[in-house]
Amino acid sequence: MDIVGFIIWLLIGAIAGWLAGQIMKGSGFGLIGNIVVGIVGAVIGGWLLGSLIPLAGYLGTIVYGTIGAVILLAIIGLFKKA
Repeated sequence: MDIVGFIIWLLIGAIAGWLAGQIMKGSGFGLIGNIVVGIVGAVIGGWLLGSLIPLAGYLGTIVYGTIGAVILLAIIGLFKKA
């Protein structure tokens, strides 16, 4: 992956984190925290969902990242409450 691809991947993860924060109102970690969770969620979501449900391009990455970030925010929220 070249530097441009890496930057695009980070931006998509940031968008996914922001979307996840909007979906999971009250369970987020602020803008920066949600962006970090979105980047991690994009990796996890792309890895897990990418092989199961093939969506191509940046839209697929945003969908996978958002799903992964929402799931990750929910899991972290469970541990945060405990």
